[in-house]
Amino acid sequence: MQTKIRLEHVISFSDAIFAFSITFMAVTIQIPDLPENLTQTQVIQSIIEKLGPRFTIYTISFFVIGVYWISYHQIFNHIVGSHVIIVWLNLVFLFFITIIPFAVDLQIDYGFYQVIFTLYALVLTMAGLSLTLIWLHARKDRLIDKSLNNAEIKYISIESILSPSIFAISILVSIIDLQIAYFFWTVIIPAKIIIRKKYTQ
Repeated sequence: MQTKIRLEHVISFSDAIFAFSITFMAVTIQIPDLPENLTQTQVIQSIIEKLGPRFTIYTISFFVIGVYWISYHQIFNHIVGSHVIIVWLNLVFLFFITIIPFAVDLQIDYGFYQVIFTLYALVLTMAGLSLTLIWLHARKDRLIDKSLNNAEIKYISIESILSPSIFAISILVSIIDLQIAYFFWTVIIPAKIIIRKKYTQ
């Protein structure tokens, strides 16, 4: 009797969770109540003042989830077999993905507190570490594509740990300057480009 969960079912379930998390996160953006009898200029200014920070946090979080979705598929594109440990690690990873909207909601209301940023960055760090553990376990149990060479395996391993490392470092940066800590996350993009050029030539 087949007791293992098929890999394609694991991936399709994960895609549904990613879609749910992004949708739920978008719902948390509430349209502000504006006073009546405002001029057009005042309406625009009020919307920018009240929605600006919320939309900025949403945009950052949307692309963070997007980065993890891309990383997820880059890893599972090279995993060829399912295993009970991979299934459970995948659930742990998805658990942290579903917490992101909650962390975003806290950021919107209390983002000026460093402890809230730390909580948010910690959730992102744990999500990334969970994904890295999936890859490491698949590599250890030889559940990855046998056509991969050592350089490609090393590239995937380094890239998988990149994002959670940057999120973890941003916690230290936030102690010094909270605003810089948010923008520190953009280091992920050039870092990924550099790693890709180094290991995929």
